Amino acid sequence: MTKLFLTFALSFISVLSFAQIEGKWKTIDDETGKPKSIVEISKDSKGKYNGKIVQLLIKPENANCVKCKDDRKNKPLIGLEIIRGLSKDGNEFSGGTITNPKDGKSYKTEIVKEGNDLKVKAIILGIAVKTQTWHKVN
Repeated sequence: MTKLFLTFALSFISVLSFAQIEGKWKTIDDETGKPKSIVEISKDSKGKYNGKIVQLLIKPENANCVKCKDDRKNKPLIGLEIIRGLSKDGNEFSGGTITNPKDGKSYKTEIVKEGNDLKVKAIILGIAVKTQTWHKVN
């Protein structure tokens, strides 16, 4: 009976943790293939998922988002919210935006969790123009 209960409890916990994107994720630089930053994704009081840079793993050209065009303009990269407004839809997270601090451009985004990785898509006109793989930080 104890084994049955333990198996049920572990199965239940794994189902709840499946497709959760909250936590810290290591981003990879498209040009060098090296780790670039750590982004922490959290859920806000309205049930939306947002992500901010919490650590830089390579030294950027500028420590501020000088090319951002909105309220993030000239804000420090550390603490900069680059993902805004994602909603969970089954195994996908969509309906939000992602901003590339390097060029200041924002894109619609979709994120899908695959094991300990996130597939982060930048979307223009409904087409994924770029997909990055982010890795879970333990």
